[in-house]
Amino acid sequence: MFDSSSIIVGLEIGTSKVCAVVGEMSDEGVLNIIGIGQSKSNGVRKSEIVDSPAAEQAVRDAIVQAETMADCEIHSVYLGVSGGHVRGFTNHGVHPVVSADREIMQDDVDDAVKNAKSVNLPAENSILHAIRQHFVVDGQQGVTNPVGMLGARLEVDVHVVHGVTNRVHNAVRAVKGLQLEVESVVFNGLAASLAILTNEQKEMGALVIDLGGGTTNYAVYADGIIKHTGVLAVGGDHVTNDLAFGLKLPLGRAEALKIEHGSALFDETVAGQEITFDRDASGAKRSVCKEHLQRIMAARMEETFQWIAEDIDRAGLLNYLGSGVFLCGGGARIPRIADLATQTFGLPVSLGRTNCISGNKAVLDHPEFATAIGLVRFGSFQQSKPAPRNPITHTVKSTLTSLFRRG
Repeated sequence: MFDSSSIIVGLEIGTSKVCAVVGEMSDEGVLNIIGIGQSKSNGVRKSEIVDSPAAEQAVRDAIVQAETMADCEIHSVYLGVSGGHVRGFTNHGVHPVVSADREIMQDDVDDAVKNAKSVNLPAENSILHAIRQHFVVDGQQGVTNPVGMLGARLEVDVHVVHGVTNRVHNAVRAVKGLQLEVESVVFNGLAASLAILTNEQKEMGALVIDLGGGTTNYAVYADGIIKHTGVLAVGGDHVTNDLAFGLKLPLGRAEALKIEHGSALFDETVAGQEITFDRDASGAKRSVCKEHLQRIMAARMEETFQWIAEDIDRAGLLNYLGSGVFLCGGGARIPRIADLATQTFGLPVSLGRTNCISGNKAVLDHPEFATAIGLVRFGSFQQSKPAPRNPITHTVKSTLTSLFRRG
């Protein structure tokens, strides 16, 4: 049995699956993945809970599996959140330095960040993350730590991720109903990038796309910091729905054919091929055109990537992705998905694999576990002494998270 004080648990309540990953921090500060539990998701649509009792049971099953594998008791989790209501934007803050000698103090930094965090959000929304970016001192760009510098005007950009409070709180209540504490709520796109990207890749610039069942989350890093985030309420389930409608199939059959015969790009060699299967228990046969299946699937996947590319282009960041594109989530396993991404973004594309964490390689190398592993890494940053280059050092715990801890 492990010391509970060293245990960190990441919990992702996704549209297709619920995943709980258990990590342990060694005395030397090394994070090691020691357990994982997963269950088929119920009561969740587009990454949001629509049936609390069903969702609670799925969470319970995943937690029990994780406890058994890790040989520990789980008391609290870092909870991943997503959904079409989650938004990200960058806000600018300015603070005049008024000391007699113009030396910038920590109070000046805090005031500049506070000004950048003063944003007008809809009344029903709350901040999930406010991540400090680089400073500007009297026009000097790219300052990472202005304390001790001389200047009259201090500026800072803060990337703000926010969402509808009640819609996030539904997931928190499902967890707390199992007598588990929620240490913090974390945007899934941020968590996935923490699991996958190295510091060098963040410096060079990278796009991480988490292809889930109900949503697609993405995050852009450049110059070592997070620059942009987004969520599309489109995922693998939408591909299944397209196939069911286009081929006139039940959803279960459409899902099975997608997994067995699907592709993100149409393969010319399948032209004219038919897929034959039993229509029902009577043994009656049914056939569908494999070319039609792949063309329907490819159209939806291409549209998804095109939306992301256009959003990043509007943000002026497409030319700053020196490390390329990294795919994770269950959708990263779709055949030829990397080829489609390469065509869309014109950049090198890789399957995201977990970095900087030790443990079971069979778990770490699975792209569908990246978000839950990233939640564990987020928790390790929160529980250890902040480091200057840690991207989470400047993530502030929002009033939303504090409210959940009190509730």
